Amino acid sequence: MSKYQRKVLVSTSAGIALENMDIMFLAFSLSSIISTFGISGTQAGLIATITNLGMLVGGIFFGLMADKYGRVKVFSQTVILFSVASLLMYFASNIYLVYLFRFIAGIGAGGEYGACMSLISETFPKKHLGKATSMAGIGGQVGAMLAAILASLIIPTFGWEMLYVIGVLPVIMVLFIRRDLKEPEAFEETKASGRNTSLWSLFANPKTAWQTIGLTAMVTVQIAGYFGLMNWLPSIMQTRLGLSVSGSSLWMVSTILGMSVGMLTFGTIMDKIGARRSYVIFLICSALSVYLLVLARNQWTLITAAVIVGYFINGMYGGYGAIISRLYPTAIRATANNFIMNLGRAVGGFSSIVIGFLMDNYDLQAVVLFLSLIYLVSLTVLMTIPGIKALNEQV
Repeated sequence: MSKYQRKVLVSTSAGIALENMDIMFLAFSLSSIISTFGISGTQAGLIATITNLGMLVGGIFFGLMADKYGRVKVFSQTVILFSVASLLMYFASNIYLVYLFRFIAGIGAGGEYGACMSLISETFPKKHLGKATSMAGIGGQVGAMLAAILASLIIPTFGWEMLYVIGVLPVIMVLFIRRDLKEPEAFEETKASGRNTSLWSLFANPKTAWQTIGLTAMVTVQIAGYFGLMNWLPSIMQTRLGLSVSGSSLWMVSTILGMSVGMLTFGTIMDKIGARRSYVIFLICSALSVYLLVLARNQWTLITAAVIVGYFINGMYGGYGAIISRLYPTAIRATANNFIMNLGRAVGGFSSIVIGFLMDNYDLQAVVLFLSLIYLVSLTVLMTIPGIKALNEQV
């Protein structure tokens, strides 16, 4: 890895970490926001929905902008946008301003992903792309842990509003981005050729349209499994095994560590044996490993299960940036990354509602069966996308 490649990887990883930190602030401050504004659970749940909607809007808009004007420019602009929106939360005097500021933060956060993945894919050789995008993706897990640590230190003493003031610090990173990073040669060549950027290019012909739809479905499953594991299972296990909050926090940290190791090793495996074979292995193991959660009988068997399940179900996340970047040309690369990832995130986020319904009417076994089945659905979709098979043959 050259010195410049290291700069690109550090910058994009830090950007993704700070973006996810800002998004995760909501999870840790939600109860305090409910108390401050005296809102219902439905009104509180709408905050996350509005944030996801902003991410979808921002993903499409800034994806097109990154393909037209440059990855580095849009990367820095999105960081500024979600950082300033985070700061504005300090001044929110009612729930409607909270909705507005989180929508704006979502626009910035949703726009960043495609610029980062495109910048990485146009800086690193194809043979190392899986590992590079996976390493950048680990930044998201670091951001989640930072959010948890900062929330525990700041909210009890200074209140939830001050937590969002910390979210403005990423603006400082923009100075580093603008000074040390340059637009990739592949982008400059495409820009000079005058090729048009259009969202409809993702559906230009039946093969490309199915590729876009299929990858979106796979990302939807990826996000659904992640939200299911991180949002619901800690509280489920508190009830089922009588764990304390600190015990469930240890569970979450163990899961995040498993996810991070899984992402790092998945990228290396994908570079060695190809995308299709790697996803087949991890999707099958994900469908099987979730049943370990049913077998857990105490805190330590649960933590062991969490590490194994986290390793497989989220190990695949970092690979999507590499796959999408290789399947779509430079002219629509950022647009493809943002559209597929943020639409999948918006739809996959509804898994929390499904899991809540299953818990209300059935039990943990039903939740595990649901998670297992969606990974098998993803596996079926994977086998129908010809572009991924072609990537396998290039290894």
